[in-house]
Amino acid sequence: MKKYSICFISFFFLFFFMMINFFMVIYFIMNNLVIFFEWEIISFNSMSIVMSILLDWMSLLFMMFVSLISSSVIYYSKSYMSSELNLNRFIYLVLMFVFSMILLIISPNMISILLGWDGLGLVSYCLVIYYQNMKSYNAGMLTALSNRIGDVMILLLISWMMNYGSWNYIFYLNLMSHDFSMKFIGLLVIIAAMTKSAQIPFSSWLPAAMAAPTPVSALVHSSTLVTAGVYLLIRFNNLLVEMIFLKILLLLSSLTMLMAGICANYEFDLKKIIALSTLSQLGLMMSILSMGFNDLAFYHLLTHAMFKALLFMCAGVIIHMMNDNQDIRMMGGISVYIPMTSLCLNISNLALCGIPFLAGFYSKDIILEMVSMSNLNMLIFFLYYFSTGLTMFYTIRLLMYLMINDFNLLSIYNLYDEEYIMLKSMIILLFMSLVSGSTLSWMIFCYPYMIYLPFNLKMMVIYVTLFGLLLGYLISNMKIYSMNKFLYFYEMSYFYVTMWFLPNLSTYGLNYFYLKMGQMLYKNIDLGWSEMYSGQGMFYIMKNNSIIYYIYQMNNFKIYLFSFILWMLFMFIFLMI
Repeated sequence: MKKYSICFISFFFLFFFMMINFFMVIYFIMNNLVIFFEWEIISFNSMSIVMSILLDWMSLLFMMFVSLISSSVIYYSKSYMSSELNLNRFIYLVLMFVFSMILLIISPNMISILLGWDGLGLVSYCLVIYYQNMKSYNAGMLTALSNRIGDVMILLLISWMMNYGSWNYIFYLNLMSHDFSMKFIGLLVIIAAMTKSAQIPFSSWLPAAMAAPTPVSALVHSSTLVTAGVYLLIRFNNLLVEMIFLKILLLLSSLTMLMAGICANYEFDLKKIIALSTLSQLGLMMSILSMGFNDLAFYHLLTHAMFKALLFMCAGVIIHMMNDNQDIRMMGGISVYIPMTSLCLNISNLALCGIPFLAGFYSKDIILEMVSMSNLNMLIFFLYYFSTGLTMFYTIRLLMYLMINDFNLLSIYNLYDEEYIMLKSMIILLFMSLVSGSTLSWMIFCYPYMIYLPFNLKMMVIYVTLFGLLLGYLISNMKIYSMNKFLYFYEMSYFYVTMWFLPNLSTYGLNYFYLKMGQMLYKNIDLGWSEMYSGQGMFYIMKNNSIIYYIYQMNNFKIYLFSFILWMLFMFIFLMI
């Protein structure tokens, strides 16, 4: 009897689950169905504990995408993690991660959302510290503690919803929107979503989470952990109309988009560049969501998931080939060695830029045109288009460094044929990166958006894209004589590459005072007077006394005689006084 590996079984199960979801999505959209399950787990007196499940086209479609990407990632891991001793443990962790996300997607209930939300946070910690070294441990702690802020907000939201009589938020959205307390609920939801989706000022954990294995990065950055916050805001969207917090969210998410784009242009770590591009796209989703276009945010969320997972998988193959080196300055001319992977990388990168008729084009183009039509100020308009140009800028820079530039002397290529297992899993996502944009636009929009713009405004996307392409080409062609010009701007480039000092401000800056205070208390109390007057001090006194008693107990005549004379002298002096 043939023994199947856990990778194959997991892949088969998730792929089968994806196919079921696909047919259900079509059925639900055609019949405009929503199914709400309530399963009563326990009923005692008047108290009942129920598990609620909400199935509509949105949750089914998102589940379909999550299960498709996770099945590809698990199949890919079979080859990528083949030298790993604990492969089964890794697959179990990835499955727990996926099931936490699915629980979050289908939950209309705040308690089960918390279970999925916390499950994501906990399992992501286990996956980030998977390679057990100091850097991974620090990144894991930063990820877990940043996400704890969002968890606390969800807990506060659960306690506040006690006022409504049930935790099924889906029934109370209309009631909440007429209630004063909606402001408080809206604020909690927005802060929770900002921590999970890494908006300013919580952005520093997202590039740090790159310490996880590459298959995990492909899963986290496409459809699971970072998209949970966006999904929560999409579900709560009816509640969040006309709120001052949304205007603040719009500004912060637009700034996140800009910051991530600038940082990606200064970064040389392959995985961090792709992570920062994810951060940029999350800023795009959150900002369009804060304008009230929740369907467009969901649309971009799905199309982005496909090509971003593919991009990380290609990066994994390249890192393998480079003997686990992630510095793009060490790479060059890799398209000669791994042509199929290079094809996948180029297509996913161009989809990210929004090149026409690839997946990213449909969602990005409609978002930017809706922004052009909206009643917004010049700052947001500028941030949007400038960030779009930056996306093209860092993408072309990455392609030039990897594909077109000369071989570098430090390149140590592991000359091997491309892994067939990795390629098969990548080709599934390649196909989806080509067709998912147009297919989804036919499926989920009942009527087309009516967009009417002047010619130059309509062509604005093309202008900034071409400008970004030109700049990316010029920057990546810099030779050694133009590099020394960078030394004049060393401080500025350090400012940009450290994400506007965000890790220093939000992580090290906050921790420094408390860690220093803890060190002082430990030194002065635990190792200081507390130690002297309790354990250590008592030990010294008793030890010294026991030495004196031991000398007396030796029965030495000289000591007895000396102590007798000393005692008599002491008594004589005492009587004289």
